[in-house]
Amino acid sequence: MAEAKTQITDVDPADFIEAVEPAAKRGDAKVLDALFRRVTGEQPKMWGPSIIGYGTYCTTYASGREVHWLRTGFSPRKTKLSLYLMGGYCDPETGEKHADALKRLGKHSRGKSCLYINKLADVDLAVLEDMVRRDFEEMKRRYPED
Repeated sequence: MAEAKTQITDVDPADFIEAVEPAAKRGDAKVLDALFRRVTGEQPKMWGPSIIGYGTYCTTYASGREVHWLRTGFSPRKTKLSLYLMGGYCDPETGEKHADALKRLGKHSRGKSCLYINKLADVDLAVLEDMVRRDFEEMKRRYPED
């Protein structure tokens, strides 16, 4: 069975965040790191070269492929912040709650399991925190052990 390309690394997330450019994106990454730590109670781990993950889970797809992945996290990309909100993707009810929250969030775009934000100043941080909390709780409920 093939392993996922993106794996946990030994890189310290704090060191990674300190190297994020530009400085404004680095500041947003520090705010997000504090938010994710507070909401999840998890210590972050680097996944590959640029994803900061909080918690893990394992699942097996219908194809038989086993996946070990982060429960939630983010990546401070050069153009946008990518937030990995797996619970809204895995659970229709959580997805519906996300849809309601997205109306109040502010400027963003979406992928299947990702939320893209240009900068945190564009969004309501309280709404974002509620989304991350709801999402993480759904992932813990759906995948209680990692």
